[in-house]
Amino acid sequence: MNQSILEVRHLRTLVALRDSGSLVRAAQLLNLTQSALSHQIKLLEDRYGQPLFERKSVPPQFTAVGERLLALADAVLPQVEGAERDIARLVLGQGGQMRIAVECHTCFDWLMPAMDAFRTRWPEVELDIVSGFHADPVGLLHQGRADVAIVSEVDADEAGVDYHALFGFEIRALLANTHPLVAKPHLVAQDFADQTIIIYPVPDEMLDLIRQVLEPAGVRPPRRTTELTVAMLQLVASGRGVAALPLWAVQSYLDRGYVTARPIGDKGLRGELHAACLPSLSAKPYLQDFVQVTRETSFVTLKGVELL
Repeated sequence: MNQSILEVRHLRTLVALRDSGSLVRAAQLLNLTQSALSHQIKLLEDRYGQPLFERKSVPPQFTAVGERLLALADAVLPQVEGAERDIARLVLGQGGQMRIAVECHTCFDWLMPAMDAFRTRWPEVELDIVSGFHADPVGLLHQGRADVAIVSEVDADEAGVDYHALFGFEIRALLANTHPLVAKPHLVAQDFADQTIIIYPVPDEMLDLIRQVLEPAGVRPPRRTTELTVAMLQLVASGRGVAALPLWAVQSYLDRGYVTARPIGDKGLRGELHAACLPSLSAKPYLQDFVQVTRETSFVTLKGVELL
């Protein structure tokens, strides 16, 4: 047989296609253009003279050739990635610490699975969450009380802090199933004017609905606060008010028909999450791997997520 053209990047492409469910999402996961990803697949298909998956199936249904290459990828890629981590440990030393502070009440829905995946890869890194909600998690970095801060936006004026993009997500308005606004395809600022909005007890600048939609329109509806997402949804379901939460945080409730969701604005309302740390930590391989693991697990498992 002629010399193999297979490269690690080809195997990663096939795994991304399987895990993400489409060429478009796989390209985003790998930070490639769709044409570059398609070129890789065509190269392999030309080499083996067979398609790797059925083009019209969603998610992709792999052929026998594609399945064999996926089996190879599942065997080889963990070894490659493990070797790279081992080399990093040999060169830079073992051990480390990451104390994570969060500013969002819903972060734990995606952060805990990411932390679990990270622990299996870096068991020698002490990973912990700084207890409590923090309105200024970046401030904890400068005070030496946290190593990583999960924040909703990048502060360009914050000196001495590096920001690592995690993902963007859609925020939906949540309504009781019988609420009159359910009849609308999407909500605008004025729709909230005579509604009680149920929010977390945080400053207005930390709430995308208020900061991006209501405040610019001069809409200031009455408010009710709660610290628990499940309590917020109970209040919505019982007609006590409306709320706005990330789609991934409420998808299970929507699937059960507990409440109804509607887009906010004709283009939708979107939020972002970033990991902030001091420059000295940015160079650590385990920090870079934590960011990558978080991006990949969130993109593959959460509804309405896009990589930044």
